[in-house]
Amino acid sequence: MAEESSSVEKSYESEELLPWRKQLTARAFVVSLFLSALFTFIVMNINLTTGLIPPLNVSAALLGYVFLKIWTKFHHKSLPFTRQENTVIQTCVVASVSVAFTGGFGSYLLAMSQRINELSEAKDNDFKNPSLGWIIGFLFIVSFLGPFLVLLFRKRMIMDFKLTYPSGTATAHLINSFHTSRGAKKQVRTLGKFFSFSFLWGFFQWFFTAGKDCGFNSFPTFGLKAYQNEFYFDFSATYVGVGMICPYTINISLLLGAILSWGLMWPLIEKKKGDWFSAELHASSFHGLQSYKVFFFIALTLGDGIYNFVKVLATTILHLFSELKKDVNAVSNPSLRSTSGVSFDDNLRTQHFLKELQIPSRFAIGGYVILAVISITTLPRFLPLLKLYYMLGDTLPHIFPQLKWYYILVLYVIAPVLAFCNAYGTGLTDWSLASAYGKLAIFIIGAWAGATHGGAVAGLAACGVMINIVATASDLMQDFKTGYMTLSSPRSMFVSQVVGTAMGCVISPCVFWLFYKAFDDIGQPESAYPAPYATVYRNMALLAVEGVSSLPKNCLYLSYLFFAAAIVLNLIRDLLEKKVSQYIPIPTAMAIPFYIGPYFAIDMCLGSLILFVWEKINKAKADAFAPAVASGLICGDGIWTLPRSILALAGVKPPICMKFLSRTANVKVTTFLAT
Repeated sequence: MAEESSSVEKSYESEELLPWRKQLTARAFVVSLFLSALFTFIVMNINLTTGLIPPLNVSAALLGYVFLKIWTKFHHKSLPFTRQENTVIQTCVVASVSVAFTGGFGSYLLAMSQRINELSEAKDNDFKNPSLGWIIGFLFIVSFLGPFLVLLFRKRMIMDFKLTYPSGTATAHLINSFHTSRGAKKQVRTLGKFFSFSFLWGFFQWFFTAGKDCGFNSFPTFGLKAYQNEFYFDFSATYVGVGMICPYTINISLLLGAILSWGLMWPLIEKKKGDWFSAELHASSFHGLQSYKVFFFIALTLGDGIYNFVKVLATTILHLFSELKKDVNAVSNPSLRSTSGVSFDDNLRTQHFLKELQIPSRFAIGGYVILAVISITTLPRFLPLLKLYYMLGDTLPHIFPQLKWYYILVLYVIAPVLAFCNAYGTGLTDWSLASAYGKLAIFIIGAWAGATHGGAVAGLAACGVMINIVATASDLMQDFKTGYMTLSSPRSMFVSQVVGTAMGCVISPCVFWLFYKAFDDIGQPESAYPAPYATVYRNMALLAVEGVSSLPKNCLYLSYLFFAAAIVLNLIRDLLEKKVSQYIPIPTAMAIPFYIGPYFAIDMCLGSLILFVWEKINKAKADAFAPAVASGLICGDGIWTLPRSILALAGVKPPICMKFLSRTANVKVTTFLAT
C-alpha cells in the first residue's frame, strides 16, 4: 500500500495514453517556436557575455506548461493538455535553443571572423566572416547527425545501464507534478511576477544608463576598485536567476576566480610591465597582459576538461566491462534477471518504453551515413532531393575550403565513439564535455592542416562539426530519460528533437545576426558583449598551428602551473568524501572571470545566497518555487534584449546618463561646471 500511495503512474491510470503521433500536436510546435525564439535571445545574450549557459530543461518545461494552459483556457474545445505534450514542447525547445550553443556564436564560429582575427593579432588572412546564408547551411549540415547516432544506444543507456541523467530526471519530476497537483498554479503566478519585475528592471537599467562611458551598453555598476582593475557588479536579473539554478560550488568557484585574478594576479602582473612585456603595448594586446588572461583561462579549462575526459572514458570502459560480465553471468544463471524488486512505476515505464522503441537500427545507421556522405562529397546537383540541401549551404568543403574532405571523414569516423562517451558521461554526472571534444578537434585538425593551409579556420570548423554531433547526442538522451519517466514515446521525442533542431538552425543565426549588426564591438574585451570564448578558441587554433614562441615572459610556465592546478583540484575533489569535496572549487568555473571580469560572479553568488536563505527558512517552498523565480528573472531580462537590440539598431540612446563619483571627483566636477 505504501508503494501504491507513492506511485506517480497510479494517479494517471484513468488518463488515456495517446499514440506517439497524437503527442505531436500543432499547438505544441507553435508554442515551441515562440519559446525557442524567447530562449534563443536569452542564451545568445549570455553566450556573448559570459558564455556560462545554465540548464534550460526545467525552464522550458515550466513555460511550456504555462503557455499551453493559457491556450487551453481560451480554447475550451481543445484536446486535453497531457504531460506527453508538455514533454514534446520541452524537447523541441531545448533542441532548438541548444543550437545557440553548439552553433558557436560566442566561440568557434565568431572566432573565425576578421574581428577576432585582428584582436588576436594574427598576421595572416586565415579568417571567414559570418554570413547568414552559410551559417544556416553549415548548421543544417552538421546538426542532425547526433540524433541519428543516439538512436543506436538509447536502450542501452536508459534500460540496461539505468543512467540517471539528472537534468532529464528533474524535468520529468517537474512535468509530472504540474499535471497532478494544484501547486502549478502558484508556480505560474510566481513566474509571471518575477518575469514582469525582471523586464522592468532591464528597462530601468537602460533608461538610467551608468558606467565608465555612459554608452548604450553600460549598466548601473556598483563596487570598488581592486588596485587598477574594476571589481564591480551590476545587479543583473539574468545572472541572479542563473545563480539560483547553478550549484553553490559553481558560484563560489566563480567568485574565488574573480578575486584571485582581478584582485590579486592582474595587479601583480601589471607591475611587471616593462620587464615581462613592453610598457608601450595597448591594454588589449596579446603580447601583454591580455595573453596571461587568455592562456591562464585556457590552461584551467583544458586541464579540467582533459581530467574529466580521461575520468569519464575510464569510468565508461570499467562500467561497460562490468555490465558485459553481468550479461554473461545472467545467461548462465537466468535467476539473476529477476524483476521482483522493480516498482510499479518502473515496470510500467519499462514496458511502455520497450513497446515504443521500435525504430530500426538500420534507419539510424543509414541516416548517419547518408548525411555524412552528402556533407562531404560533391554529388550531382540535378538530384531533386539534394537541391534544398545545396541551396542552404552546399557541402562542408565548399563552405570551408580549408576543411578537406578527408579531415571531415576522420571526424565522422571517430564521432560515434565520442558521442557515446559524452552521452554516457552526461548520464552519470549531468556534465556534457562537448566543448572538450571540440577543443580536441581543434588541435588535431589544426595541426594536421598547418598554418600555411588555413589550419586556424580548419581547426575551428572541425571543432564545430564535433561539438554539434556530440552535444546533440547527449541532449537527446536527456530527453529520452524525461520521456521514459513521463510515458512519452521515444519516437515522438526523436521527431520533436529533429523539428526543434530545424527551428534552431534558422532562429539562432537570425538572432546572432541581429546582435552582430547591432553591436559592432562584439568580441572587444571592454564591450558589453566581450564574447570571451571567441578569443580563447581563436588562440587555441593559433596555438595548434603556430606554437607559443610569441607569448610574453613566463606566460607559458605559469600556464603549465594552472594546468597542473586544475588536475590537482579535480584529484582532491575525487579523493575526499563528498561532504568535504563539495567545498573544493571547480577549475572551469574559476577560469571564466579570468578573462571577462568579475562583474557577474557577485550577481550569481547573490542568487545562491537568496536560495540558501530561502531553503533555511522553508526548504519545501524553496524547492517548489525557486525554479519559477529563477526562470522569471532569466526570461524577463532575456526578453528585454530584443527591444534593446532594436533600439540600438535604430540608433536610440538612453535619455538619462548617471555616473557615480567619489566625493573628491564630485567637487572637481562641480567646480568645473561653476566656472
